[in-house]
Amino acid sequence: MTTSEQQPQERGLVLVFTGHGKGKTTAALGTALRAIGYGHRVAIIQFIKGTWRYGEMDALERIPEIELHRSGAGFYKIMGDKLPEEIHRQAARDGLELAREKLRSGRYQLVILDEINNAVHTGLLGVQDVLGLIDDKPETVSLILTGRDAAPEVQERADLVTEMREIKHPFQKGMLAKKGIDY
Repeated sequence: MTTSEQQPQERGLVLVFTGHGKGKTTAALGTALRAIGYGHRVAIIQFIKGTWRYGEMDALERIPEIELHRSGAGFYKIMGDKLPEEIHRQAARDGLELAREKLRSGRYQLVILDEINNAVHTGLLGVQDVLGLIDDKPETVSLILTGRDAAPEVQERADLVTEMREIKHPFQKGMLAKKGIDY
């Protein structure tokens, strides 16, 4: 059966959640919850976030159908980052290799690459690396790519692109990130 003849449920999709508004990772996690509701297995690889502890980590540890892997070395060039660039680059390359392994394993119906768009935009990974993942993705696996500033080439290759646009944010009023809402 060729790609065009496959039933819609059999063909995996490429989804991109991008933009400068909040909700990209949240949308991906919502999709993960939906997938496990149908008995699917999910792998999540987080780029950039690295060393922080945040609520979704604790929640995902309670869900055996979802594997969370943190590949980033922490926030890159923001929030007091003092790590050498090569450490960030190596962490991104390691995450990319892990993504390839998870996509090829045959074990997952959904693979989420959280903040990979940021890794490309900041130069930690090349856009060709991500396009290669998309092209090599098994036909039945869905792939979600999150993060600001998704490359036009990635958006073109995707089946769905949603841009989160910030209209209003509590930070504009001097409010810091809120536990349980922002992290």
